[in-house]
Amino acid sequence: MKRLTKTLFPLALCMSGPATAQDSAANPNLQLPSSAPTTAEVQSVSPALAFYTQNLVLEEVWSRPGLSPRDRSVVTLAALISRNQQIEMPYHVRLALDNGVKPSEISELVTHLAFYSGWGNAMSAVAVTADVFAKRGIEASRLPSVSPELLPLDKEAEAKRQAFVQDTYGEVSQGVVDYTEKTLFLDLWLRPGLEPRDRSLVTVSALIAAGKVEQVPFHLNKAMDNGLSKEQASEVLTHLAFYAGWPNVFSAMPVVKQVFAER
Repeated sequence: MKRLTKTLFPLALCMSGPATAQDSAANPNLQLPSSAPTTAEVQSVSPALAFYTQNLVLEEVWSRPGLSPRDRSVVTLAALISRNQQIEMPYHVRLALDNGVKPSEISELVTHLAFYSGWGNAMSAVAVTADVFAKRGIEASRLPSVSPELLPLDKEAEAKRQAFVQDTYGEVSQGVVDYTEKTLFLDLWLRPGLEPRDRSLVTVSALIAAGKVEQVPFHLNKAMDNGLSKEQASEVLTHLAFYAGWPNVFSAMPVVKQVFAER
């Protein structure tokens, strides 16, 4: 963790994201920052925030034993992409690589979040990640193929999921139901570029960070079926409190509590 403490964590502690392209369009004179603020810049605005960043987040939260540094990087990237917080992404893409997240896994994480956070957020992440990959000399040969051999399908579980979704939402939007089946659960979720546990970890983290607690019970159960422990799930909440804000985490807490109780 000493290496981490030498660099200011970007302001992922903040409850709201940075200025967006829409802000710039509304105000042509607005100058968007191109990189995360330095320690001196943070201190010039909020010495207390600089203190919390260094002493609480860097030296304490990221050193907690409940999640590995690799898992914390996965959770953080999922939160940043789901919230489209681009200023902080370069630092965390580099940190994820340093923490053992493979380029192929970051690539697959971005692909996955196109479906769970929207294409626009994924494209923003692509723009940032492409620059990091280029500077690290990471070439396309190290990334997942477009059409890999898919992982085995749990046919019984998928049949139950399909029947429930069809019966519940078929009359609302058959198109959504069809794409949920053929694109998400018969393709995306079976891609081998992320282990099932990691894919679930990405999904749960993104849902909580975006405040989409209605989807958390299904995906948290799926995550725990895929190998995420109760202790790790609990620590995901702790980590996300700093990267998605206390309100989003406290909105998810009753849902997570219920999942734990039912299991």
